[in-house]
Amino acid sequence: MYELSVCADTVFLELPFEERVKKITDAGFRVEFAGWKGRNMDVFRDYPGVRPGSMVATVAGSILHPEDVDVLVEGVAESVEMAKYIGSKHLILLAGVLGPKGEIIHRTHPDEITRWITAYKALVRVAEIAEANDVTLCLEHLNTVIDHVGYGIGRVEQAVQLVREVGSPNLKIVFDIYHAQVEQGNLIEMIREYIDDVGYVHVADVPGRHEPGTGEIHYRRVARVLHEAGYEGIVGLEAFPAGDPYTAMERFRDHFTL
Repeated sequence: MYELSVCADTVFLELPFEERVKKITDAGFRVEFAGWKGRNMDVFRDYPGVRPGSMVATVAGSILHPEDVDVLVEGVAESVEMAKYIGSKHLILLAGVLGPKGEIIHRTHPDEITRWITAYKALVRVAEIAEANDVTLCLEHLNTVIDHVGYGIGRVEQAVQLVREVGSPNLKIVFDIYHAQVEQGNLIEMIREYIDDVGYVHVADVPGRHEPGTGEIHYRRVARVLHEAGYEGIVGLEAFPAGDPYTAMERFRDHFTL
């Protein structure tokens, strides 16, 4: 059975990072987050009962431009060391660095063939780092329709094809249900087809990117299909609460409790 996590970068945003981690922990969830630099990561070692979910590994560079791969790989190696320090086994790999509002600020090579060859070579390198450190890197697709216009990996099958081509047990995809619904739909069939490639799941409803039960996605059915497909990883709430954060977390728990 899968476990549940809540993103500290989408709830309790009026509070310092450490307080968000504590509140999510006290509510009974794992804690995931995006950027780690400039934050006090000791809270993951010092606060009783805290359990990390995922963290973003991409702190610089791009897998889609040959001149930016080295700095990306160096940043991933640094993030892996931090993940080991706090006890996280899952890291989210983005195609490149995003701005504070999710905007694309990394470079993407204009030639399509160069982009994909570069991405493959970059993923081979970071997969080796993941294997050597017993962590899992999860490549994330992001929708290019609303939130991340210009992002190079917009469709689930693009991320899957890259991961399969590399062929590492420590390189998977994030199946982000919100982004998949916005970009292409057909969620149930994609879960069934790609479940063996999935290392992490992110959820939020459409429209609004709020918690399950606020939009059009039948999340109770999604939860059931994940279970039937044998998914035993982490499902992370990466959603901005429609109202009270505690209500949002309980709605999330309710939709994913079978």
